[in-house]
Amino acid sequence: LSTHFHLEQHKSERALTQGVLKTLANKLDDLSTCNELIGKHGAALQRSLSELEELRASTDSTDKVKAVNERATLFRITSNAMINACRDFLDVAESHSRRWQKALHYEREQRHHLEETIEQLAKQHNSLERAWRENPTSYTGRTYYHDDNEEAEFFDAMEDSAAFITVTAAKCLLYQRAISFFGVCFLHLPSLWFFKDTSTNHMQLRRTRRTRIPDKPNYSLNLWSIMKNCIGKDLSRIPMPVNFNEPLSMLQRLTEDLEYSELLDRAARCDSSLEQMCLVAAFSVSSYSTTVHRTAKPFNPLLGETYELDRLEEYGYRSISEQVSHHPPAAAHHVTSQRGWTLWQHITIDSKFRGKYISVMPLGNIHLQFHSSGNHYVWSKVTSTVHNIIVGKLWIDQSGDIDIVNTTTKDTCRLKFSPYSYFSREVPRKVTGVVEDREGSAHYILSGTWDDKMESAKIVDSSQGCGGSEGKQKTVYQTLQPKLLWKKYPLPENAENMHFFSSLALTLNEPEEGVAPTDSRLRPDQRLMEAGLWDEANTQKQRLEERQRQERKKREAQANQALEDDIEGYQPLWFDRRTEENTGETTYFYKGGYWEAKERQNWSQCPKIF
Repeated sequence: LSTHFHLEQHKSERALTQGVLKTLANKLDDLSTCNELIGKHGAALQRSLSELEELRASTDSTDKVKAVNERATLFRITSNAMINACRDFLDVAESHSRRWQKALHYEREQRHHLEETIEQLAKQHNSLERAWRENPTSYTGRTYYHDDNEEAEFFDAMEDSAAFITVTAAKCLLYQRAISFFGVCFLHLPSLWFFKDTSTNHMQLRRTRRTRIPDKPNYSLNLWSIMKNCIGKDLSRIPMPVNFNEPLSMLQRLTEDLEYSELLDRAARCDSSLEQMCLVAAFSVSSYSTTVHRTAKPFNPLLGETYELDRLEEYGYRSISEQVSHHPPAAAHHVTSQRGWTLWQHITIDSKFRGKYISVMPLGNIHLQFHSSGNHYVWSKVTSTVHNIIVGKLWIDQSGDIDIVNTTTKDTCRLKFSPYSYFSREVPRKVTGVVEDREGSAHYILSGTWDDKMESAKIVDSSQGCGGSEGKQKTVYQTLQPKLLWKKYPLPENAENMHFFSSLALTLNEPEEGVAPTDSRLRPDQRLMEAGLWDEANTQKQRLEERQRQERKKREAQANQALEDDIEGYQPLWFDRRTEENTGETTYFYKGGYWEAKERQNWSQCPKIF
């Protein structure tokens, strides 16, 4: 049955590939027809112009006719160039088709082997579970597997197992894929999460998180009709319908940076500050991986809006964020992990509409401190650009540099996000970087893409090469084999109809009991949009924005003077503004009290904003 299924799937994929090539050929035939017509009419036009030129005697009219004749010739040349380019494209597609089919066949075989391996592991798991239930006291330690027919040695998976597994050559790739598959499953299928209750020696089922939301409705709206009068303006001051939003607030998008918090868990266990820097750099890049398909705008949080994310049981951390300013929009964020690290940030969003694209520039620094070593890292975000606002398919790019500094050891890392270029031969969305110690000596090369993965390679030697710009010599590094630092999780099934949300993003707006009345989950316009009721959501959004404008007028009327550090005269509830000791930066710090208030369910100090 399985073999029949794979054969049918193979036929389906092959038919799809052939269908694509046939469509391309048909499109080229259409272009060829258009080109013939253009050439025919262009030739007729030139003959008419030549006859007109012979009849006309005046010099002035002759010059004008010649100019038109030249333009017609250029038009014909351009159309020929267009059809040649299309023919080249088809040739390339046809030449690569065989290689694609071969690669697909290889991946199909590997998937089949992997499925068989997973099936065997599932059977072993069921057998062990039954044995444990029959005699639980005999299974008190770790379980090790060994097969006399295979030369395999397995170490603790938490100790970066992929780099330390030695197996026979034929099985190596298969085991690595199986380990990767199960790692993704246990991280992203909450229904499989178990923990051991040591008091009763029984397995307890953790809360099941949702894995889908209602499909996005297919509403059409002309973006240009709204944006044409907004060129050069701050987008945070422009009222926008929910049609251009995704059902998450900016506070939730900020919290989504924790998607790969396990990188920081690994970094907390590092003895070397330079290896720790590599993982911190990978974490800073990973926060952009969910944006590759996410061109929609998150909701602007209301002043005083908060968002909590309690993942102590699953991932060991708790996160709280608050909108501390409305104009300019600014949010404060604080995360504490039981696994050895604390992260905080104060981000102000500056966004401009430039006519053909929108630039989003996050201002402010991200701080990260590890408890055991005291290493304190600081970095900022790069510029995000949404292209094709007027016409074409929207797409997003990240560009600029991230400078990560360990203020404790003075180690540094500069990550370069290469902007996309149609004419560049570089890998799209490329990120490169060098990790250096306080003396400026390079120790690691980082490379990858912000939408897929990052790798590090230890430098063993360096030399001066040639070919640098402006007469400067390039440094050539000799490195060991690169080591995978981070790999993006696959998107959930049907993600294209769920705003391209990741597995974590799908849970961010899930209703929670006991959260503050200012929590983003309770925002009515956002909740209605998620449910697909966009007209009702727009009505609620206008009501909330009007209410916020009225509240701001009241605060301005009550204020005797504008404070230098708080124009709106508003004091955040859970954060206060202080000077960072290590950097001298003035930023917002979590002053505590939120989780205690949640435990007591005492939210009397919270303003009514919804």
